[in-house]
This record gives sequence, structure tokens and C-alpha cells, in this order.
Amino acid sequence: MFITLDGVDGGGKSTQIKLLVDWLAARGLKVTICRDPGSTPLGERVRDILLHGGPELPIDRRAEMLLYMAARAQLVEQIIRPALAAGEVVVSDRFLLANVVYQAHAGGLDPAEVWQIGAAAIAGISPDCTLLLDVDSATADARMQRAHDRMEQQGADFRRRLRAGFLLEAERDPKRIHVIDANRSVDEVHVAIREIVEPLL
Repeated sequence: MFITLDGVDGGGKSTQIKLLVDWLAARGLKVTICRDPGSTPLGERVRDILLHGGPELPIDRRAEMLLYMAARAQLVEQIIRPALAAGEVVVSDRFLLANVVYQAHAGGLDPAEVWQIGAAAIAGISPDCTLLLDVDSATADARMQRAHDRMEQQGADFRRRLRAGFLLEAERDPKRIHVIDANRSVDEVHVAIREIVEPLL
């Protein structure tokens, strides 16, 4: 099974991934955790360029989208596909949905085109379940008590478009993308995640 968690920054993905993985492991399941972009040598280098490249390294939105795709293609072939073939549960911090929302809905590219390019990058590997942690902008901003990376520095209007894009994509694919109210406590969100994932196991 392939599970992804997504949503705007500040939604609590890192915390909920840890709780979910611990819960799955306690059930006797072998779990592989990854992050997109990242988790491979190529992916980590691309991640550094995308999130921490300074003003001396301008990145056009289309180039940005393609860099994410390249990192994801490597992640699929090096980490995700082998883990699934071995019968493991894969839990990923973001996947193709984030690319569509960040570079298309919020960034101005065509969502259909990004999905199409993404299909080539993932080569048939799609999440069985995407847990979309939805949080309002004020709560997300209050939770992010750290320096913002390059993607997070694009302003409040960009973040509003992100949330709207995530919710629109969830409306289009409600069987796979599950919207979870992440304004609630950590424990309440974890319980909601378990209620979604348990029937799928």
C-alpha cells in the first residue's frame, strides 16, 4: 500500500507521519518512509536547489516543476517501487499532487499539463490513499516557527491559492484524496487518519 500525506506547510505532516508509521509498525507491518523531493542522493540535491537556492539561482516555474518531476522519478524507481514489490507499506511526505498544486494551481501552470507530465515521471505508481491535512492560513502561519524556505516565502496570496488548489483536487478525486481537518489537536487528527487508513489495510 502506498499512502501520501500532503497539504499546506504548517498542517502537521511531519508529526502525523511519525504517528502513522508508529501505528502501522505496531500492527506488524513493514513501513518505508520517504519524502518528495528527497530520500535519494539525486532527490536530496534537487531538494536543496528547490528549497534553499538563493536569489543568485532564479528558477522559472516550468523548470521548477520539471526539477520536482526528476526527483520524483528517481524516488519511484529507487525507493517506492521496490518497497511496494516487497510488500511494504510506503508512507510519503508529499507526491505528485503537491507538484500540481504548487506549480499549477498556485504557480500559474496548467494543472492538466502537470498531471500529464507527472504520469510519465511516476510510471504507473500512484498513491492508494492521500491524506490531505487541511488547515486555515492563520493556524498554519502560527505553527511555522522556523525560517521559511524558498517555496514558503512566496506570500500570503500564494498560500491561499495553495489551499484552494488542494481542496479543488480533493473534490475531483474524493475516493483517493481524503480531506482531514488539521486545525484540531494532534491526537484528534491522528484518530481521523487511522479511521481512513484501517479499512484499507
